[in-house]
Amino acid sequence: MIIELPEHVTYILHTLAEHGHEGYAVGGCVRDVLLGRQPQDWDITTDAAPAQVRALFRRTLDTGLQHGTVTVMLDHTGYEVTTYRIDGVYEDGRHPKEVSFTASLKEDLRRRDFTINAMAYNEKDGLVDLFDGAGDLRRGVIRCVGTPGERFAEDALRMMRAVRFSAQLGFAIEPGTFAAVCALAPSIGRISAERIRTELLKTITSAHPMHMRLFYETGLSRYFLPEWDAMMETEQNNPHHCYSVGEHVLHSLALVPPEKVLRLAMLLHDVAKPLCRERDEAGIDHFHGHPQAGAEMARRILRRLKLDNETIAQVCGLIRWHDDNPPLTARNVRRAIFRAGESLYPAIFAVKRADIGAQSDYNKEEKLRYVDDYEAIYREIMEKKDCLSIKDLAVDGADLIAAGVPQGRTIGAYLNRLLELVLEEPQHNTRELLLEEVRRLRDEEEGGQKLQE
Repeated sequence: MIIELPEHVTYILHTLAEHGHEGYAVGGCVRDVLLGRQPQDWDITTDAAPAQVRALFRRTLDTGLQHGTVTVMLDHTGYEVTTYRIDGVYEDGRHPKEVSFTASLKEDLRRRDFTINAMAYNEKDGLVDLFDGAGDLRRGVIRCVGTPGERFAEDALRMMRAVRFSAQLGFAIEPGTFAAVCALAPSIGRISAERIRTELLKTITSAHPMHMRLFYETGLSRYFLPEWDAMMETEQNNPHHCYSVGEHVLHSLALVPPEKVLRLAMLLHDVAKPLCRERDEAGIDHFHGHPQAGAEMARRILRRLKLDNETIAQVCGLIRWHDDNPPLTARNVRRAIFRAGESLYPAIFAVKRADIGAQSDYNKEEKLRYVDDYEAIYREIMEKKDCLSIKDLAVDGADLIAAGVPQGRTIGAYLNRLLELVLEEPQHNTRELLLEEVRRLRDEEEGGQKLQE
């Protein structure tokens, strides 16, 4: 098998060979090439010690010397070159107590997590595949190198990585590997929120986000996202639904683009349903208030997972308003945009369509037509550049002060009144008409009708 290596990778391997060292492209880049994909990064493994690598190349960065990694910079692109190594005992289930270098490529490959990530390649030796990674690629299987229990005991995050790779590649997890994940699932509790977040995001933004189900089936999510287990275990006896809450969420995930905010919003849009479920006398389930409660639950979950504030705000906003269905007039849609915030649009329409798409067929076409009409009105409003917030008003606080409005909270009350007017009648958003309204409000105040702050 011949793999066409990038020019820079070939240069690095040739340089190592010219100075008596072995060198191979290794890991994910080899896997991706065999899958017919373009690798995002090219990693290199070698028997050369870090100091020897640094001596061979003009510009290097010490990015991981404790693990034997030197980054070689070529034309502003970095290539990680790592010395063959053997990991010592993993005392905490996360990091080896010590790392020792070795001259054996086999020893280096056998410490890796999965067979599909334990292949190496250079032009001289071709594909080095000691654990049948290429065979597992053909079979569509995620399988540990060696004994699964040992690999997961070394680093518990590898259990989430097994699910993540299955989602990215659409592969099954080999039965022995799957059984080991189920047995060792509690150990995921040792892993930091940041590392868990990374694997979770890669899973839900993958080509097969419905593999999120595997976190429940293996027992992993019980220890990092118990709310997901509750969703998987909550039925929806309601004509609008044909799945449990969790299965509905899984189907909805696959119906939005693979963007972080959208996928997180779909993952958590019904997170409060298990707590909000009520069953009426006819045996029908209802989930009153779940968007509002869900937004608050999602905020706590995303903070627990160390998401950034902007992402949290967007996701929670989409959850809070995903079930808001204003009457379809321009006036009501303007008010809906104001309530939710312009930043949630047009993403809210993708969320609504995915939510509806994952429901039963009951009134589905009518619901989707509603969203189409809603979005059409929104587009028209945006094209006309209607005022939708205080910052878009034709006057500001300084104009109001100049018109005699006292400084302080009263300014905000006046601006809110003006915005109410403009949301009703966009054509009133002119400096002249708004100042005329200010004068009218001032006259009312002086006549004894104090403006409510």
